[in-house]
Amino acid sequence: MSSVLQMVGETFREATRRKIFLIVPVMSLAFIAIYALGNYYAFRDSSGIIASVDRQALAGATLVGLSMFVSLFLGSALGIFLSFSLVRGDAEVGTLQQLVVRPLARRGVLIGRFLGASLVCTSYVMIMYGISVLVTGLMGQWWPKPLLAPGITLASGVNVVIALTLLGSCFFTALSNGIIMFMIYGAALLAGLLAQLGNALNSTGLETTARVVSRLLPFEALYQAALDELTAGTTGFARVIVQLGPLGGAEPGGAGLNLYVVAYVAAVLWIAVRLFERRDL
Repeated sequence: MSSVLQMVGETFREATRRKIFLIVPVMSLAFIAIYALGNYYAFRDSSGIIASVDRQALAGATLVGLSMFVSLFLGSALGIFLSFSLVRGDAEVGTLQQLVVRPLARRGVLIGRFLGASLVCTSYVMIMYGISVLVTGLMGQWWPKPLLAPGITLASGVNVVIALTLLGSCFFTALSNGIIMFMIYGAALLAGLLAQLGNALNSTGLETTARVVSRLLPFEALYQAALDELTAGTTGFARVIVQLGPLGGAEPGGAGLNLYVVAYVAAVLWIAVRLFERRDL
C-alpha cells in the first residue's frame, strides 16, 4: 500500500511539473470566461422563447449540459497526457527502469499511476462542473436537481479513459498511444451521434450499434447518464431539448451502469498489470 501511495504522490508531482499544467489553467479560464458570457446573453435574450416553455430551465440546463461535454473532453485529454507514455514511452527513455529497480512491484507502479492521474483529472472535472453550475445558478437562477450527481457521473468517465490509456501504453509508443486514444474518444462521440440519428429515423440497427459502442467505451454511456441526471428535475419541452445533448442523447444509467463501469475498469487494469509484469524492460 505504501508503494502505491508513493506512486500516487510521484504522479501528482510529475503532473504539476509538466508544461500541460501551464496550459490547462489558461484554457480553463478562457472557457469559463466564454461560458459566463454565454450565460449572460442566453438568459438576457431568453424572453424570445415560447411563453409556455420554462425559459430558465431550458437555458440553464442546455448551458450546463454543454459545459459538461467540454469538461469531459478537457478532463479526458488531461488524463491521456498524464498516462499515454507510462509503459513503452517511459521504458524507451529509461525512466521506467529507475522505478522498477526499487522495491516497488510493477503492479504498484501502474495502479499508483492510475490513482494519481485519477485524482488529478477527477478533481479537475468536478471543479469545472462546479464552476459551471455556480455561474449558471448565479446568473440565471437555475440549479440542477440533483446538484452533484451529474458531476460525479461525468468525472467517472475520465477514469475509464485513463484505464484505457494505461492499457494502450503496454502496446504502443507514447505518440501512437496518444493519437489512438483521441481517435477512440472520437469514436465514442460518433456513437452518440448515431444514437440520436437512429432515434430520429427509428432505426433499430443504428441504435443497437450506438449502444454496443457505448458499452465498449463506457465513458460515453456515463456522459449520457450524466445528462439524464442533469435533466431529472426538468419537465416538458426543456427536458426534451437538453436530453438531445451536444454529441449524444441522455440515457438513464442507474446502478447497473455503475457496477458495469467498476468491473470494466478493474478488468482493463488487470489486463494492463498482467502485460506490464510480463514485459521485458
